[in-house]
Amino acid sequence: MARMTCVCGAELNNHEAPNDIELVVYTDKEWNEICDCDSIQPWMIPMPKYEVWRCPICKRIYVYEDGKELPIMVYRLETLN
Repeated sequence: MARMTCVCGAELNNHEAPNDIELVVYTDKEWNEICDCDSIQPWMIPMPKYEVWRCPICKRIYVYEDGKELPIMVYRLETLN
């Protein structure tokens, strides 16, 4: 279980399961490799390469790589005029 404070000030954590903070993200290629068999059992699905969190307030996306405490990428919404 982890927690962090978003740039907008919102407190994010993954204490509840399931939750609206953590996203399960696979590339299309990764998902095709997972599905490339006759049947898929839940225990056969590997964990995603990255841990991805989304702030419910500002919608920022934080991408973490395994074993690193700080995000390797942060995305924020752009305002369109």
